[in-house]
Amino acid sequence: MARGFKRRDGRFVAKLDAVERGLVVGLMEQVLELVEPEPTAGNELDDDATDGDEFDRIVAGLGGIGMGVSLSAADQAPELSGSVPQPRDPALERIFPTANRQDDQVAAEFRRLTEDGLRARKAANLTTAITALSALEDQKISLEQPQALALLIALTDVRLVLGERLGLKQDDDFDRLEEQVSGLEDDDPAVYALAVYDFLTWLQETLAHALAP
Repeated sequence: MARGFKRRDGRFVAKLDAVERGLVVGLMEQVLELVEPEPTAGNELDDDATDGDEFDRIVAGLGGIGMGVSLSAADQAPELSGSVPQPRDPALERIFPTANRQDDQVAAEFRRLTEDGLRARKAANLTTAITALSALEDQKISLEQPQALALLIALTDVRLVLGERLGLKQDDDFDRLEEQVSGLEDDDPAVYALAVYDFLTWLQETLAHALAP
């Protein structure tokens, strides 16, 4: 059974079993792929690179309950031909929100100047968190403060992406989704997806509390 983070002797300790830790690491690896710099021409990812996508598994079948969940921007627009760029993944808008909603040109220029640096910092935090959790040989997690801070930020980004995949945009969307899945079987993908989001929220809250002065 998972135990949330607590501060002990200057370190931040928690307990996650192998399945729970593997879930968190798998999600972070998917978000890392999302925030890393986009591949340049001639270095595109193969179509098979997304096989086994953790988000794909978690939100599989959610369209059946009326949430209209799409896993990528390409699912939300007609296929484009020629050299027209594909739509930007909406999850990226959650992680890198626009700086100016009134002026698209200003927002695009700001993004051009700052997004690479933001991507690098987020990728570094995700990598630190993944390395820290992957190095464990038992259920106990014991992190130094820099690792704990990186994990806190990484969990934020994972929750933002998963929230976008689940259609959680407004404050009451979680309650609405919870009500929609309340009558489903425990092994339904929608129930599992909501449980994962709830678990990540709980884990992040315990870590934030432990880090607080």
